[in-house]
Amino acid sequence: MSASDNEAQTLAELRAKVEKEPISRFLDIKLVELATGYAKVTMKTRPEYRTFNGFTFGGIVMCVADQAFACATNSMGRASVATQFNIHFIAGSDQEDELTAECRVIRKGRRVDIAEITVNNRTGKLIAKASGTTIPLT
Repeated sequence: MSASDNEAQTLAELRAKVEKEPISRFLDIKLVELATGYAKVTMKTRPEYRTFNGFTFGGIVMCVADQAFACATNSMGRASVATQFNIHFIAGSDQEDELTAECRVIRKGRRVDIAEITVNNRTGKLIAKASGTTIPLT
């Protein structure tokens, strides 16, 4: 099997796992794009996700960012888990908005991977920026 065949198989297996994942199904997070070291996911916000100030709860914004992070970092041929996640909330999302999170792995190391994540709303407005690190499970 060639390297590109292995990569395609790894991505297909990860996509299948994500589609069956209970939390992403519960929150209705959709995996839109997946490539080695990159993922794009979307999630529609719901009225139940609102805070008393009328904004989407920060934990929900973090969920969509974390899903992109997990997909991108696990797309590189080895299972990994987060060891650190840092998020900066830039703006609130609108009522019943759609959030899009994109993650790019900026460094794949032997022991630590580093990634950057952005979350935008349906009009492209920046909602949050995040970064995170993962370690391989094997």
